[in-house]
Amino acid sequence: MNLEIKSLQFSLNNDAKDYLNKKIERIRNAENMIVDMIITIKKEKDFNAEASVNFRWGVSIHVKETDFELTKAIDKMIDKLEAKITKEKEKVKEKR
Repeated sequence: MNLEIKSLQFSLNNDAKDYLNKKIERIRNAENMIVDMIITIKKEKDFNAEASVNFRWGVSIHVKETDFELTKAIDKMIDKLEAKITKEKEKVKEKR
C-alpha cells in the first residue's frame, strides 16, 4: 500500500504525523487490498481531513471530515474510512 500524506496551508508537526500514523494502523488489516491511500489535511477556519483510497479491483472511495481540532478531524475521518473499507471488503466477499 502506497501512503501519501499532504498538508495544505499549514505544516503538519511530528506529533500530528505520529497521531495520524497510529490511527492508520486501524486499517492495516486491509492493506493487501489497497493500492494507494492519499490523505490531505487542509487548514482554513477549521481542519478538513480527506482520504482517497484505491482498491486493487478498481474501486475508489473518498471520505471527508471537518472539525475545529486537528485530532478530532482525523478521528472522524478514520472512523468513516474504516467503515467504508469494511463495507467494501464485505461486498467483495459476497461476490466470491
